[in-house]
Amino acid sequence: MVYKEYGNTGIKVSAVGFGGMRFDEDDIRSGRLEKCAEIPLYAFENGINYWDTAPFYCEDKSESVIGIALSQVPRGKVYVTSKTNFGTIGKGSNPTKEDFRARLEKSLKRLKTDYVDFYHMWCMMSLESWKKHMEALYGFFEEAQKDGLIKNIVFSSHMQGDEITEVVNTGKFKGMLIGYNALNYRFRQSGIKAAYENGMGVVVMNPLGGGMIPQNQESFAYLAEGTQLSVPQAALRFVASHREITVALAGCTTKAHVDDAVKAVENLEILPVDDVIAKFEGKGISLNDLCTGCGYCKGCPMDIPIPKFMDSYNQKILTGKDDAIDERMFMHWDIIPSVAATCIECANCEAQCTQHLPIIERLREIGEHKDPA
Repeated sequence: MVYKEYGNTGIKVSAVGFGGMRFDEDDIRSGRLEKCAEIPLYAFENGINYWDTAPFYCEDKSESVIGIALSQVPRGKVYVTSKTNFGTIGKGSNPTKEDFRARLEKSLKRLKTDYVDFYHMWCMMSLESWKKHMEALYGFFEEAQKDGLIKNIVFSSHMQGDEITEVVNTGKFKGMLIGYNALNYRFRQSGIKAAYENGMGVVVMNPLGGGMIPQNQESFAYLAEGTQLSVPQAALRFVASHREITVALAGCTTKAHVDDAVKAVENLEILPVDDVIAKFEGKGISLNDLCTGCGYCKGCPMDIPIPKFMDSYNQKILTGKDDAIDERMFMHWDIIPSVAATCIECANCEAQCTQHLPIIERLREIGEHKDPA
């Protein structure tokens, strides 16, 4: 396993981390948490020492699974994370110290530990959201850190690079968690560069584009050219090879997924971001325009199933054929264009989109297609 320095913390973490958001659904629903815990334990056996979890993952069972595994390894050998924001506290935007502490202590109890190595101010979608969370929560983070419950204060974000840079430059965080992959790397480059230059750790979620890359391997085959890797393995390696990125999270359901993650970083060549991008720039398709299927755009006031329409639009980008949108809508999702035409252009979806896609424009285009007879 390859290990990297987590910013200026003095901590060395594995170049791939274990993402605790994809435990087997049947095992989770059936309460077979001990069986689920075998996967992070297997990851530990293979050198993966960074484990990421959060409230609500896997029907709110992920922290408990990680706790079962964490209790079976030397505590100082694994670096575990968790997360909080207004949504996890359930008190709107005015939580008290007691509210925050109760949320943190609940996570610690589930994790069967006295402290969290990295605690995230979670899912900052915009600078406005971040500023509100800073005002309401950051002081509680500092108090919990003084009490030894948090080792490092970090944040997670879906903002663009220039916005991330503004947060980084405050000097308030030891690291960050962002979405970064072969689909969206142009949006986030400046952010990861700024973090690295400021001595911060950078952890990456969704290195496979929310499943987009494995589902469209032919379009991403260029990532694996000249290697013995599969396309998903090569996509993970693409992220891990950045000097500025500390950990690439791999969501693992099975031991085979762990094996894939480990293989992806064998004999890893670590290069500055500009050099990595230079190797791939101009190859493949216009990847930054693809929807990753994260689902943050759900909740349309007109009940438009936006993720399904954006997935259908992906097919046009991937194939270059306009009629591929219709085939995906009709055959895969059983939705019709006239539903997209009901968009009132409130822009709520675009405000939530982690890729900052022109959703309204695409819905308008789809809405002009004919419904099937």
